[in-house]
Amino acid sequence: MHHLSGHKYIVSIKGAYEDSLYVHIVMELCGGGELFDRIIQRGHYSERKAAELTRIIVGVVETCHSLGVMHRDLKPENFLLVNKDDDFSLKAIDFGLSVFFKPGQLFTDVVGSPYYVAPEVPCKPLRSRGRCVDCWSHSVYITEWRTTIFWQGIFDMVLKGVIDFESDPWPLISDSAKDLIRKMLCSQPSERLTAHEVLCHPWICENGVAPDRAIDPAVLSRLKQFSAMNKLKKMALRVIAESLSEEEIAGLKEMFTAMDTDNSGAITFDELNAGLRRYGSTLKESEIRDLMDAADVDNSGTIDYGEFIAATVHLNKLEREEHLVAAFTYFDKDGSGYITVDELQQACSEHNMTDVYLEDIISEVDQDNDGRIDYGEFVAMMTKGNGGVGRRTMRNSLNISMRDAPGAF
Repeated sequence: MHHLSGHKYIVSIKGAYEDSLYVHIVMELCGGGELFDRIIQRGHYSERKAAELTRIIVGVVETCHSLGVMHRDLKPENFLLVNKDDDFSLKAIDFGLSVFFKPGQLFTDVVGSPYYVAPEVPCKPLRSRGRCVDCWSHSVYITEWRTTIFWQGIFDMVLKGVIDFESDPWPLISDSAKDLIRKMLCSQPSERLTAHEVLCHPWICENGVAPDRAIDPAVLSRLKQFSAMNKLKKMALRVIAESLSEEEIAGLKEMFTAMDTDNSGAITFDELNAGLRRYGSTLKESEIRDLMDAADVDNSGTIDYGEFIAATVHLNKLEREEHLVAAFTYFDKDGSGYITVDELQQACSEHNMTDVYLEDIISEVDQDNDGRIDYGEFVAMMTKGNGGVGRRTMRNSLNISMRDAPGAF
C-alpha cells in the first residue's frame, strides 16, 4: 500500500501500529460502502456508465501492474466508495493477497475468490501464471453491471470457459462490449488482454473518453517528475528516501532488483532501458537517456540504489513534517535555521556532485533575497509542483519564526 500510494483510486495508508495483540492499519475513510452492494442496489448500469466505471478500475489494475504489483483478489467487494452519492468515488482496498512480481515471473500458489478466479489458478497443469489473473477477475464483474453469468459450479464453468451471450440481457448488449468480455475471459493467459490493452479497447475508448496515447508506467511518471527537479530537491529526496522504513520502499526495492540484472548494485543505461520496457515504456532511447542522466545525481554513469529510490518514491512522502525537518537539518550543518552556500557546498561534496551552480540554487529558493535558505523557503521549494501535496505542511511551516526554527530541529 505504501508502494502504490498517491493513486487517486487506491485507498491511502496513513500509518501502521502494533500492540501486544494486533497490528492496526490506519487508512482513509471510505463511507460509501462496497461497490458490490451498489451494484445490487442499482440492479443494473447503462453500458456507458459501466464503461466509465470499468475504465477507473482497469486504470487501478494498470497502475498496480506497472509498479510490479498483482492484486490477486479483485472483486466488487474490494472497491469502496468514498461518497455514497458518487458512484465514481472508488477506492481499491484489501491488498492482503497482493505480491510483488517481476515481468515474466510465474506463480504456483492458489489464491483469490472462487467466483472471480482465473481458470489457470485452480488447474494444476496450468497453475504457473502472472498478472493476467487480475484482468480475468475484473472481466467477470464487468458482466455484473448487467447480469450474472457464473452462478453455480463455478470452477467447472470457469475451466470450460462458458460464456452465455444468448440469454437475457445479452442480446441487447453491444457487440463491442461482448468483444471485450470475450478477450478478457480468454482461458489462455498469454492471449488474454492486458490492463493497458483493455484501456485501449473501443468499448472503453468510445466518445474519446480513453487516452489516445500510450500510458506511462507509474514508475516512469515518477522518474519524469524527478528529472524536472533542481539539485537541492534531488539531494533532499535522497535524504528522505534513506530515512524511509523497509515497508515503505519494499516495492521499489523489488523493482531495482529486477532491473539490476547483473546484481552489481547499480543500474546501467541498458538495464534501465530494458527494465522500463518490461514495465510498459514506449520511450525512445534518447528520452530514457535523459531520465538516466537526471536520476544519476553523482554523474557516475549508473543509478545506484539510493538514487533509484529517491527518483521513484512518491512525492506524498513530503506530506510528513518529520521528513522535511530531517532533510532540512541535513543541510543546516550548524543548526542556525538557515542553509548557506558553504553548507550547500558541503552537501554537494558528500553526494559527489561537482557540476552544481550553488548561487543559482540559492537564488531560486531564496524568496527574501538574504543569500540563504530558511526552513519556510525550503518547504516551499520541496512542495512546489507536487500537485497539492504538502500544502498543509507548507502553510504550517511558514508560520515558524526563524528565531524558533533551530529549536524545532
